[in-house]
Amino acid sequence: MTLLFVTFLGGVLTILSPCILPILPFVFSRTGRPFLTSTLPMLAGMTVMFAAIATLAAVGGGWVVRANEYGRIASLALLAVFGLTLLFPALSNILTRPVVAIGNRLSASADQGQRSEVVGAALLGIALGFLWAPCAGPILGLVLTGAALEGASAHTSLLLLSYAAGAATSLAVALLAGGRVFKALKRSIPIGEWVRRVLGAVVLAAVAIIALNLDQGFLTKYSAVSTNKIEQSLLNRFGETPKPAVPPTTAGNYPQFPPLDGAVTWLNSPPLTPQELRGKVVLVDFWTYSCINCLRSLPYVMAWNAKYHDHGLVVIGVHSPEFVFEKDPANVATAVKQLGITYPVAVDSKLAIWQAFNNEYWPAEYLIDADGNIRSQSFGEGDYAASEVKIQQLLAAAGNKNVPTGIVNPAAGGAEQAADGQDMDSPETYVGYNRAQNFASPQPISPDAVANYTLPTAPQLNSWGLQGQWNDGGEEAVLNAAPGAVLFRFHARDLHLVLGPAAGNHPVRFRVLIDGAAPGINHGTDTDAQGYGTVQDIRLYQLVRQSGPVQDRTFTIEFLDPGVQVFSFTFG
Repeated sequence: MTLLFVTFLGGVLTILSPCILPILPFVFSRTGRPFLTSTLPMLAGMTVMFAAIATLAAVGGGWVVRANEYGRIASLALLAVFGLTLLFPALSNILTRPVVAIGNRLSASADQGQRSEVVGAALLGIALGFLWAPCAGPILGLVLTGAALEGASAHTSLLLLSYAAGAATSLAVALLAGGRVFKALKRSIPIGEWVRRVLGAVVLAAVAIIALNLDQGFLTKYSAVSTNKIEQSLLNRFGETPKPAVPPTTAGNYPQFPPLDGAVTWLNSPPLTPQELRGKVVLVDFWTYSCINCLRSLPYVMAWNAKYHDHGLVVIGVHSPEFVFEKDPANVATAVKQLGITYPVAVDSKLAIWQAFNNEYWPAEYLIDADGNIRSQSFGEGDYAASEVKIQQLLAAAGNKNVPTGIVNPAAGGAEQAADGQDMDSPETYVGYNRAQNFASPQPISPDAVANYTLPTAPQLNSWGLQGQWNDGGEEAVLNAAPGAVLFRFHARDLHLVLGPAAGNHPVRFRVLIDGAAPGINHGTDTDAQGYGTVQDIRLYQLVRQSGPVQDRTFTIEFLDPGVQVFSFTFG
């Protein structure tokens, strides 16, 4: 119930985001009409269509993306006809013929009955639902990610419907407020027909803006990041805390240590069970090796293992993948070796342990006492001191002597260094079409097809684009022929990119530019001062670390060889 409330509030906030602003002209064009027979059917149609498309996206499949793109084109055409009927009233008479009945129903001047008015408004709402479907903030992203990991369900559709209902509510309020202004304007201007024509012109302009993807530039810069921050704060404050699926114990009313069955293999240790760990304090750390938040918490987990291992603490890393390549045990083994992890790691490629804990986050730490009770849970980065104090308390309660005191302060470097959270305005951004946002190249993404792209000439903050011949898949874009490039306009100290060589594992050379020049002292750990580097395995690469003041920058990575896979941007 709490998550339903949070998703509803997240939907309400979308009126401030780029997802809603471009369709406001269509909504305001309904001012002056009855709410029950005009406004309500339109908002209902938009809500249901959005929830339906988003549910299909949660199920997955490139055909859904293509269907949505075709629906978007059809919707734009339908809305253009609607705008023309507002601009040219005489056109309504022509559109009364049966072959253009849809246009007639959407006409603002046609004399129709109440039933036709309801149908026309609902059709308009369905068209708007197609245009709004690509929208996704942190809350909606959480719903879709959960569906991808655990499978879509009726609960997923209910959450999506709640999100859409929140947006419809804010639009209804805006329409009611705008309606008063509209009526006052009509009273003050005798030639009310001109008001109608102005609305028609605005609708046509909105169609052109959406068709040319101009709405994903200016509006993104001035509204998306702030809205995302508000949504994220809602998740942090009201989001449901996941609880282990295993029933709680009777004595302490604590959740019990779930089974560790289902791992495809174990690294640094034979398989472990809760039964054989009785008498030990256990820290279970859910992570995945391309997750920047996991990498930044890793130095603390490793330091705790080194400090308390001889005093009764057992650290278990549960590697639960986000991307397909992270399911490969060989890739995980390579990452564990490169990162210097020596404690046991369960390779949870089938998400069996993830589901046993009912976990929902990367990273997530579960602290279990000597009796097998889960005594604390910690999600995300931070709160390290409180977690370490709890470790010390549980070790002492288990009868361990001379438990070390004090708080670790690991000297982390590279991608593992803590983020500059005070001056970071760029969100995690995916390149694969399943979760891609703010794509700014002049050409639209062609799902699962090789296409030629060019870079945007004036990218706005947090927009990105491709150059060259790319095949954009659900999770990643693959460079089909060299040269090729990826551009991102960002605001953060650090920029990371998850990269990997395609089939054959041939190294791929690249060069990074910041505002068109070599990075110099602002280069990351995976490039030199001239920006050169090589993609040799699939992982997160740190490409930029600014040493001076943080400001808006244009990042470009040029690939000199074909076959690179590009997954996602993260910042710090």
